[in-house]
Amino acid sequence: MRLVDERWEALCRDNPRYFDGDTLQVLGVVRNGHGGVTIHVAKTSYRQYAVQRTGIDTGTRALGVKGLCRTPEGSWLMGQRSSEVAFYPSEWEFVPGGSVDAGRTLQESILGELSEESGWEAVGSPQAVAVIYDPSAFSWEVVYLLDVRPGSVPPTEAWEYARIRSIPAGSEPKPLASVARQMTRIRDGVTHDRS
Repeated sequence: MRLVDERWEALCRDNPRYFDGDTLQVLGVVRNGHGGVTIHVAKTSYRQYAVQRTGIDTGTRALGVKGLCRTPEGSWLMGQRSSEVAFYPSEWEFVPGGSVDAGRTLQESILGELSEESGWEAVGSPQAVAVIYDPSAFSWEVVYLLDVRPGSVPPTEAWEYARIRSIPAGSEPKPLASVARQMTRIRDGVTHDRS
């Protein structure tokens, strides 16, 4: 525990935006073979998750949400991560994404992340389309498909991305985060099924 606290303090010195709140960790994922998934979770502190980027594996696998956001012109919302973030610094990924705080539903989480990180807003309800494991970020991610439009309120957590762009499918910028490569295959399958 002492090593975790020391590493956490070092992370906070490097990035004072870190805060230690309750987040959800995944205890198990069970797929029923018919497209359904049950995810077993418990509360933990964010620090138990975050310190893993320093080389300590605490066994914490966070529950996160990721969005495949289709813009009005049919492109996809992507962002280049800031150099200050814990995972995938300076790499491109689909926007939004984040861990699920205890007390928030998955849909509240994805919609909150969309607003906080991008300033865009959803048109209609988010649709869960996949559950994936991201070994690089120690997380299980529920992937949502959303139709989005520019919002009227600027993002509150814009520091997480150096830039955000609407990118046509097949034109993904580099370097592309490994989780984004997984999501590209999901996007292509979902959009093919909807045509």
